[in-house]
Amino acid sequence: MESAAVETGLRYTRMRRLRTRTAWLFLLPMLVVLAAVAGWPLIRTIWFGFTDAQLSDLAAAEFIGLANYLDWDDAGYFGLLADPDWWLSVWNTIRFAVVSVTAETVLGLAIAMALNVNFPGKGLLRTAILVPWAIPTIVSARMWNWMLNDQFGIINDILMKLGIISTGIPWTADPSYATWAVIMVDVWKTTPFMALLLLAGLQSLPTDCYESARVEGIKPINTFLYVTLPLMWPVIVVAVIFRLLDALRVFDLIYVLTAGSKATMSMSVYARQQLIDFQEVGYGSAASTLLFLTIGILMLVYLKLTRSKLGKD
Repeated sequence: MESAAVETGLRYTRMRRLRTRTAWLFLLPMLVVLAAVAGWPLIRTIWFGFTDAQLSDLAAAEFIGLANYLDWDDAGYFGLLADPDWWLSVWNTIRFAVVSVTAETVLGLAIAMALNVNFPGKGLLRTAILVPWAIPTIVSARMWNWMLNDQFGIINDILMKLGIISTGIPWTADPSYATWAVIMVDVWKTTPFMALLLLAGLQSLPTDCYESARVEGIKPINTFLYVTLPLMWPVIVVAVIFRLLDALRVFDLIYVLTAGSKATMSMSVYARQQLIDFQEVGYGSAASTLLFLTIGILMLVYLKLTRSKLGKD
C-alpha cells in the first residue's frame, strides 16, 4: 500500500515536471522575440547612457561613466540630475499622470455605473462612448489643436458667443493654460478606456450583496461606499496601473499639442529633444534610462501602497 502511494507521488512529480518543461518550450519563441525587440534595445539604451555617443557617429562613442547623469568640473555640477529642465519635465509628467488618471478613474467609474443599468439603447451607447478612445492619439491631438486655436478654434468661438470670454485664449500656447488643455484632451480620449475596464469589473460583482442591501433598505450612496467600492478595489487598482504606465510615458499628445514648450514638456519629450534635436544620443539615452527607472520606482511604490490597502481589506 505504501509503495503504491510512493509510486503515485513519483508519477505526479514526473508529470508536473513534464508540464513545466512543455510550458517553457511553448514560451521559448515568445521569450526570444521579446528579448530581441525589447531586451536588446533596452540594454543598448542603458549602455549609450554611459557614453558620449552622437547621432552623427555612434561608432565613435566612448565610455564616460556617470557624466551624463551627474558630474562636476571647475564650473560646477552638470548632467541630468543638475539640469533644471529635466526636473521640470519630471514634475510635468507626474502632475499630468496624477491629475489625468484621477479624473479618468472617477469619470470612468461614473460612466461604468451608468452603463451597468439596463435601459433601451444601452448597447449602442456603449459602442458610441468608445469612439474617442478608438481615434488614434495623433489624430485626436491634431483635431483638438485646431479646436483650441485662439483665432479660429471652435472652443473660443463658443465661449465668446456665450459671453464668457471677450478675446480668444491661446490654450496650447499660453503656459498657464497649456497643461490643463493637454490634461483635458487626455481625459476626453482615455476615460472610455477606464469606463470599459471598470464596467467589466462591475458586471462580475455578485448580485446577492445588492439584493441584501436592497432588502435591508440601505441607501444607494452607502451601498456604493461600503459594497461597490470595496468589491471593485482590485479592478480599480489594475485599471489605474494600466493608465499610469501609459500616462507616465506620454509623448505624442503633448508633442502634437504644445510642440517643444517647456511648460508641458514630459520626460519622453525631453529625451526625444536630446536624442533628435540636439543629436546627443548619450545624454538622451541617459534621460530615457532615468525615465524607465522613474516609472519603475513609482509603480513599485503604488503597488506597495495598494497591496497594503488590499491586505487591510
